[in-house]
Amino acid sequence: MSTLSISTQTIQVSADDISLPVYVAMPDGEGTHHAVIVLQEIFGVNGHIRDVTQRIAREGYVALAPALYHRQAPGFETGYTSEDIQVGRQYKVQTKATELLNDIQATIDYAKTLPQVAGDVGCIGFCFGGHVAYLAATLPETCAIASFYGAGITDTAFGPGPVALERTPQITGTLHCFFGRADASIPAEAVGQIRTALEQANVDHQIFEYEGAGHGFFCDRRGSYHPEAAADAWEKVKRLFAQKLS
Repeated sequence: MSTLSISTQTIQVSADDISLPVYVAMPDGEGTHHAVIVLQEIFGVNGHIRDVTQRIAREGYVALAPALYHRQAPGFETGYTSEDIQVGRQYKVQTKATELLNDIQATIDYAKTLPQVAGDVGCIGFCFGGHVAYLAATLPETCAIASFYGAGITDTAFGPGPVALERTPQITGTLHCFFGRADASIPAEAVGQIRTALEQANVDHQIFEYEGAGHGFFCDRRGSYHPEAAADAWEKVKRLFAQKLS
C-alpha cells in the first residue's frame, strides 16, 4: 500500500441549482496530479467510499467523490443491512441520468480549477456508481473509467432517456468493467451484451470476470467481499490509470 501523505475535506460545488457536497482527498506537497472521480454505491459517500477515495489519493491522484444522492437525501450515508439496501434503492430510482452527468461534470470542472490538478480525468464507480461510471464514460473529459458491477446497464435508465448500453457509441475513453460471476444482480447474458456493444462501437475496453465473486466483491465492509478478486481488480485499476492518464 502506498504511504503517500494526503489531506481530505468536503467542499461544495455549484451544480445546476444546487450546492453539491464533494469529498476530496489529495496528496500533500507541491506538484500537479490527475483527477479521479469516485462514484458511490447506493449507500452514499460512506466510510467505504471515503476509504477508496483516500486510497486513490495515496496513489498520487486528486480524488473527488460527489454525493450523488444529494438531490434526494442531503447528507445520506448508510451501512449494508437489508433495510439500508431498501432505502438506498429507493433513492437510486429517483435519480436522473441528466442530473447525474451534470453533477459529475460540475465535479470535473471544479477539479480543473485546483492548482493541484492537471491533465486527463479518470473515473471509478461501484454498484450504482458502476452503472453511473458507464454513463460518465460518455463525457469527453473522462479518459480512463473503471466500472465495478454496475447493474442495470443493459435494461434500466435513470429517468427519461436511453439505457446506458445505448449510449456506448458515445464513449471515447478507455473503459474497464469488473464483474463477479456469482453476482445474482448481473446475469452472464448482460455481461455478454455489454461486451458486444463495446466491441461493435470500437470502444477501447476490457472486461474482467471473477469466478466465485458476487455483487460488492470489492467492498471489505460487506459480506460479499472477495479479497482475491478485490486485490486483483485494484492492481488492474492502478495500471489503467497509470497507462491512460497523461
